[in-house]
Amino acid sequence: MTHPPGGQVTRFVLVHGSMSSAAQWDDYPALLRGRDVVAVDLPGHGTRRRDAFTLGRAAAVLDEAGAGRPDSVLVGHSLGGYVAARYAAERHGPAGLVLIGATGDPGGIVAAPYRAFAAAAGRIPSPALVRARLAVARRLGVRDALLPDAADYPALPAVWRAVAEACGPADVARVACPILLVNGRFDQMRVDERRYLRLAPTARLAVVPGATHLAPLTHPERVAELLRRFADDLSG
Repeated sequence: MTHPPGGQVTRFVLVHGSMSSAAQWDDYPALLRGRDVVAVDLPGHGTRRRDAFTLGRAAAVLDEAGAGRPDSVLVGHSLGGYVAARYAAERHGPAGLVLIGATGDPGGIVAAPYRAFAAAAGRIPSPALVRARLAVARRLGVRDALLPDAADYPALPAVWRAVAEACGPADVARVACPILLVNGRFDQMRVDERRYLRLAPTARLAVVPGATHLAPLTHPERVAELLRRFADDLSG
């Protein structure tokens, strides 16, 4: 594995999934003690919910967070994974890239339910979508403090349209840094993981037993352990 130019990986930049925010990583500063943890809000989400989402604006947020620094590992979950892969492909800056639940082609059939949900967000009153989303998340083991905020739903159509049109497996082929792919055992977005591994032959794959697409929220200790090991390997 190629080591980062600075020698030591001292920080993680964490990027959330859609219908979420930086709050989804609230457990991680304690779990990754000894390294700086920077969790960002993408445009259209959290503290940036009034900002229109574009991939350019998302990249600017990552620049501001120092995601391209040679002592940083860039970690993205779901939507955040596609944003992070595109960023790393274009910037070639991070020491390492971790994609969690982001090995399904966002323009393919497996992501169709996400695109349909995003389209519905522009037509169906938010309370109905919120109830459905919260019911599923609770059933999968997400505790209430980490559940998504309904105020972020209006961004969904623009978010998934941008990702489906511009992001995908080809991004990892252009990433210069080491890559770790992390998927829950029962994550539907695993469908193209072999394709991702073919395109990035030096990438590693880790599967979280018993986890779904929401592995960072339901299995934070296991995901944090994988992040620590990856950073340790990069630091030599």
